[in-house]
Amino acid sequence: MKQFIQVSDVSDIQALINKGLDYKQHPFMDKTLGAGKRAGLLFLNPSLRTRLSTQVAAQNLGMDAVVFNIDKEGWALEFAEGAIMNGTTVEHVKDAAPVLGQYFDILCIRTFPGLQNRADDYAETIINQFIKYAGVPVVSLETATLHPLQSLTDLMTIQESMAETQLNKKPKVVLTWAPHVKALPQCVANSFAQWVTAANFADVVIAHPAGYELSDTYTKGATITNDQAAALEGADFVYVKNWSSYTDYGKVFCTDPAWMLTANSLKHSNNAKVMHCLPVRRNVELSDEILDSPQSLVTKQAGNRVWATQAVLSTILSSKK
Repeated sequence: MKQFIQVSDVSDIQALINKGLDYKQHPFMDKTLGAGKRAGLLFLNPSLRTRLSTQVAAQNLGMDAVVFNIDKEGWALEFAEGAIMNGTTVEHVKDAAPVLGQYFDILCIRTFPGLQNRADDYAETIINQFIKYAGVPVVSLETATLHPLQSLTDLMTIQESMAETQLNKKPKVVLTWAPHVKALPQCVANSFAQWVTAANFADVVIAHPAGYELSDTYTKGATITNDQAAALEGADFVYVKNWSSYTDYGKVFCTDPAWMLTANSLKHSNNAKVMHCLPVRRNVELSDEILDSPQSLVTKQAGNRVWATQAVLSTILSSKK
């Protein structure tokens, strides 16, 4: 694996899931794999789980992990080709990325969409320019359109839960939109839909109000409905996530509290386990009664971020030998 940006970078999804779950049981089995190697963690927006889980995963492999908050501590970078830099940007990525490629063996980068211009956000210029000029493998810690480490974690969590509950059938997995107090990107929803359909071990339903359709680039193979109650019937897993409009980009049309998941929402499910990537707005996206119940996988899911990241870093390190 030369980089980790989306599901197509992975040759064997199931093997990567299994590797992550193996690391959960044996965190230090490859503790010297990254000896003498450095991972650079570059953040253009804040993080809690992504930053800390990536640091822990790198350290479990014997790597040094160096965090740099570009948005607060660095120069304003220019990413446009042929830019005349007579404005606020101080350094071009063409100059910065190759230097970082000399400092680090792997670059892990987190960006965030402006939610103003869909073409600009979906072009993924920032991470693509680092890939083009850094000269070392690049791992996405979230971009405008995708969050692959979260999605790998999600699939690990589903598989782990299926084993624990002895669910021996192809599960029904529902990705449902939830209300939020502000506009959020589509990246987690896009990525989850992309990964769970590519893995092909679940029947996938995506439920959302009208106007919140995701790009069909990521939802091929999923059933899509505006009826949350119908979607939840017989569900084994429910993934709760807000996103703003893709078609009328970044807009919020609906804040209907009826879309918040509650125990009543799940009464016709198959005692569904509930997932959320965190942070979660309690009693807006998800009710306390769900988050604090045995049905919630949210804490387990967040913990699995370490093992998913460790699986990705170790695969890249092994392929560089």
